[in-house]
Amino acid sequence: MKFKKTILLVEDEAEPAEMLSNFLEMHDYQVLLAMNGTKAMQLIDQHAQNIDLAILDIMVPDKNGYEICDYLRKHPVLNDVPVIFLTAKDKEKDEIVGLSRGADDYIPKPASLTLVKAHVDSMLRRRPREKSSWVAYRGVYITPDSMEVWLNGEKIELTNTEFKLIKLFFENPKRVYTRQEILEYISDEEKYIFDRTVDVHIKNLRLKLREEGDLIKTYRGMGYGLNKDLAFS
Repeated sequence: MKFKKTILLVEDEAEPAEMLSNFLEMHDYQVLLAMNGTKAMQLIDQHAQNIDLAILDIMVPDKNGYEICDYLRKHPVLNDVPVIFLTAKDKEKDEIVGLSRGADDYIPKPASLTLVKAHVDSMLRRRPREKSSWVAYRGVYITPDSMEVWLNGEKIELTNTEFKLIKLFFENPKRVYTRQEILEYISDEEKYIFDRTVDVHIKNLRLKLREEGDLIKTYRGMGYGLNKDLAFS
């Protein structure tokens, strides 16, 4: 089965945005459309593992195309995603600034739909992206292989036990684990371990996840697990 490539399109002019989005979808691309910087950031965090290429208009509300590009270049999953800037015609300064911020290509506006598609096709042929092994919920990304954890674009340090806990919850998001099950899971990390030790590790993990700490939920009378209301909202 051939999977569609996913394009993040950030364009604040409604008519051109809809036309380009529809045209790309007609040619077997999946499009995530944002008409302002805030929405673009939300889509990045929600769909980071699926985005193959980004088309960014420079002048969009909230956060402009440069800032969105900066965020992509610092993102643990999307730091190598191809970025195409849409820029006003004859704006050489925009192109120079964008290249310094990590852009890969430019298309001057106004541009035909077929021209934009040709740039997209060419870029994806030259730089095909492999889907990452990251597991992510909201702004938290983990990779089981290298034991890395990123929070909103910033790498955070966890102990081995804390990483085992977040890996357990992220890879089994619909399970709730009793304290005893968690104790057995982490017992090889600690020689002497007690029931309330789990509570301490959970508390420390939540503190390190800061504003996303509520992703780890206490299910009263049952145990701990991923907060399904937040993870799947």
